[in-house]
Amino acid sequence: MKPAAFTYERPDTLSAALDMLADSTDDARILAGGQSLVPMMNTRLARPDRLIDINRLPDLDYIRHEDGQIRIGALARHADVKKSEAVRTAIPLIGEAYEWIAHGAVRNRGTLCGNLCHADPASEMPAIMQVLDAIFVAQSQTGRREIPAKAFFTGLYETALKPNEMLVEIRIPDLAPNQSWGFHEISMRKGDFAWVLVACVVTWDGSTVSNARLAAAGIADRALRLHDVEAAIVGQTLTPALCEAAGDQARQSVDPSHDAVTSGEYRRDLIGTLVCRALSDAAGRAAQP
Repeated sequence: MKPAAFTYERPDTLSAALDMLADSTDDARILAGGQSLVPMMNTRLARPDRLIDINRLPDLDYIRHEDGQIRIGALARHADVKKSEAVRTAIPLIGEAYEWIAHGAVRNRGTLCGNLCHADPASEMPAIMQVLDAIFVAQSQTGRREIPAKAFFTGLYETALKPNEMLVEIRIPDLAPNQSWGFHEISMRKGDFAWVLVACVVTWDGSTVSNARLAAAGIADRALRLHDVEAAIVGQTLTPALCEAAGDQARQSVDPSHDAVTSGEYRRDLIGTLVCRALSDAAGRAAQP
């Protein structure tokens, strides 16, 4: 199939792009890499009236390490984030996850911000940004606002962005010396969307968990924090037995969706296994000198 008719615009400045969004009385979409949007248009799952192509805005193509955080602009490609030494050093969880994200051709054009705005429920980065406590910077004609990652994803392919706003930057705090992480995913093949994935960041006070953030994707209409599991391990020593118990609690706390490939019960079993594995990895990394 081919996409439905649309108007194409290509601004030269961010201000012009925001003006176009503000002036829009129809369904306008931002086009960056197009690796998610264009296939959906071709199958007519998405039928925007206007496309605003931001690829002439080089000021949005950056990855910076400043003031204890990684700042990633709206036009930073997945491939550049994946190979960034600053990202791998400050936030190794992202580098680990990128071994599972898409394929080379897609990463060369697709953007991290575009992926997050697409908000696919089986995508890796929405879950990862939640456990990393990232901040999403949205901009409109009238100014900027910061949206915590945990509040950004509101439903199936839905976000907290307003129609006149554009996601211009992601800010991700460095992992602290007393933090460790884990990431596990099951999919048909590496690069495919996840059947289930789990990411975690654990903060330690000696050998005790002082804070934990866990998120899962592939089980609902959006990536979800596993708050019950987080609360259960805080104040505890993360032993193998506790990791197993956390996995059991994760199984009991979710009601996974099903499709033609995987059943809800299979996903429920997977999430328990992957929670246990991710927490075990975090405990192992914390124990390393």
